[in-house]
Amino acid sequence: MTEYPQLHLLVGGAKRAGEGRDLADVLDPTTGEPIAALPLATAADLDEALDNAQTGFLTWRKAPPEQRAAVLTNAGALLRERVDAIAAILTREQGKPLAEAKGEVLYSAMLFEFYAGECKRSYGRTLVRPAGMRSEVRYEPVGPVAAFAPWNFPALNVARKVGGPVAAGCSVIVKPSEETPAAGLAIVQALLDAGCPPEVCQCVFGVPDEVSRHLLGSPVIRKLSFTGSTAVGKHLAKLAAEDLKRTTMELGGHAPILVFADADIDRALDTMVPNAYRNAGQVCVSPTRFLVEEPVFDKFRDGFVERVKAITVGNGMDPASKMGPMASPRGPDQMERMVGDARTAGAQVASGGERIGNQGFFFQPTVLAEVPLSAEIMQEEPFGPVAIVNRYAGEEAMIEEANRLPYGLAAYAWTSSPARRSRLAAEIESGMLAINHPSVSAVDAPFGGIKWSGHGHEDGMEGVMACMVAKTVHEGE
Repeated sequence: MTEYPQLHLLVGGAKRAGEGRDLADVLDPTTGEPIAALPLATAADLDEALDNAQTGFLTWRKAPPEQRAAVLTNAGALLRERVDAIAAILTREQGKPLAEAKGEVLYSAMLFEFYAGECKRSYGRTLVRPAGMRSEVRYEPVGPVAAFAPWNFPALNVARKVGGPVAAGCSVIVKPSEETPAAGLAIVQALLDAGCPPEVCQCVFGVPDEVSRHLLGSPVIRKLSFTGSTAVGKHLAKLAAEDLKRTTMELGGHAPILVFADADIDRALDTMVPNAYRNAGQVCVSPTRFLVEEPVFDKFRDGFVERVKAITVGNGMDPASKMGPMASPRGPDQMERMVGDARTAGAQVASGGERIGNQGFFFQPTVLAEVPLSAEIMQEEPFGPVAIVNRYAGEEAMIEEANRLPYGLAAYAWTSSPARRSRLAAEIESGMLAINHPSVSAVDAPFGGIKWSGHGHEDGMEGVMACMVAKTVHEGE
């Protein structure tokens, strides 16, 4: 088994372990057994981190773009050098197959490298004025950022939370998930090893509500960045509103996939089935609701089930495994409840639907067909290895269903019609849409949602601009 590192906080660059602090167990999702004890920050730790963040911001905001770019470029290079070690740790604590973990670390490196270029591209503009006057728009860092990252992408989510602030000239205190702490620590450590001042990027852990209330209750923090559930996002937004802090929220989804009769069905299946069970379905943009046009429904459903039954489930460290365990014991419990509710409502369990074994947090890749709207899983994101395959009469009904829920993060569509592609781009309510393509994410493209899926963006130039504020300066002679 991969050796798991000793865990700590990173406050002002100092590694703080368990002395005098409460500890929380980190579980191996493959076995369900503890693999490490995580120290939780005290109020004094958080206060010191806040003081450091204020000091770090006052210096880092003045750092030239070349310095910020060098830190991010060097951090990306370090992540590439350390990809095997970080990926092994990530798989050990989160469960996903090692190949997926390596891809996640490399995406983090690519994001840092892209943000390095953005350090020199945060342009202002000069406005047209009569002789003797000058007006300009400047973009300046918003201030210290509090960032909270979830467990499903322990490296990438942290990279997204810290990369934008560091590029913009902000300081940041990030709290990775207490369930998957080591990969996030490795991301922050890469930045520090690359020359980021220790007061500029810090890493803490703790009881989530206590940490968020403490940090957001401080006037030092000027921006909140959160990725997680809609319910928690609404709670944090209320806390941030008390001090009118800016927010970036990447929240829940329930992505529709519209499959039309004119699509290349085999290509759609070969592409989207692996995507649906990537990271055991624990992906905020996971394709979950397959809306299939009536003439090709039977072919699509049968082909879907055939491919799902070929997915090998096992330890993420085993190269043969195409899907690992879920990340925590909550996962299989929720899958059992939601699948059971769908079955009671009249859905067909076309494949899977059960736990695997009696050790770890494994659940079968599951396909539900003909699921009534009354089922809970038609309203709420399953966030697990289950896909819904339902039939629809045509384009109008499919678009109506795609837009029915209050979520709008990602959506997908498969069609050979150029005219329909244009209509879908205009009518689908989502922050990101992939047509005849499996991915909605790229380092140079904004990542974020609408409606209950949140607001603001990470990645792309928008990920840096989200950490900046506009200032207009008017000058006369």
